Amino acid sequence: MKILVTGSEGQLGWELSRQGDRFDFEIIGADLPETDITDIAQVENTLSNTCPALVINAAAYTAVDRAETEQTLAFAVNRDGPANLAASCAKMNIPLIHISTDFVFDGKKGTPYSETDPVSPLSVYGKSKAAGEDAVRSQTEAHIILRTAWLYGAHGQNFVKTMLRLGKEKEVIRVVADQYGSPTSAANLADAALSIARGVLKDAGKIAPSWGTYHYCGKGVTSWHGFTEMIFELAKPYGEIQTTRVEPVTTAEYPTAAKRPPFSALDCGRIQKNFGITTRPWQKSLKIIIDRIMLNTEQ
Repeated sequence: MKILVTGSEGQLGWELSRQGDRFDFEIIGADLPETDITDIAQVENTLSNTCPALVINAAAYTAVDRAETEQTLAFAVNRDGPANLAASCAKMNIPLIHISTDFVFDGKKGTPYSETDPVSPLSVYGKSKAAGEDAVRSQTEAHIILRTAWLYGAHGQNFVKTMLRLGKEKEVIRVVADQYGSPTSAANLADAALSIARGVLKDAGKIAPSWGTYHYCGKGVTSWHGFTEMIFELAKPYGEIQTTRVEPVTTAEYPTAAKRPPFSALDCGRIQKNFGITTRPWQKSLKIIIDRIMLNTEQ
């Protein structure tokens, strides 16, 4: 059974392609320049040529700070692209799984967010992703919106790889300690998305699939500072980390162009209830990815 993955060259798209065989899926990757999701003609052409049973949209504009000055591009990719995919999928009767983010919330709740909590994004990136969710909902009923948080992986660029690079260069690193969330392995998110895809396709024609919005992230909550300390703890046995101290700083001491939610942990109870998918402790998942990175193997 064929699944089309847009954004297939990104860290999540790569993991989806890597894991497809485990679920007996043939993964068809689509990415720039051949498939630009902001171009509906290209989207329709790709769907017509591949005839997938389901589409997973892992394509996104993710440069959170740069989005503040590239608003048009951010909304084109994160709102208009999903709208094009959802409309085209609806026309061809193809279910869509769309990946979204914890940054649709303002982080003021103080406890993990559920799927029914109102969104209130602080940044252009968050606003563009929230608009993308609305676009998907308005264009097709047969959709799953899968929100995640603090994504990292063995492939592509991400916070973990940045810290590992800095850890080889600097003795002291300053990291924000008053923003909290749940680090999520791209490998685990890919597993969750493909599990949902299997469930949706298995139920097709038998019972109504559990369409709607879901949360999936690593189990547990930490700060960027705590995340960094764990990255170095797990990487130090490989003998390449020079950092001896991770200095905690406040958001006010480390200003960025885009505002971040101070607490954006996600409640993942609904995905377990409807699909039987459980989250994994973020520390254990991080160790697996650190080992893969330090051993120079993306497999």
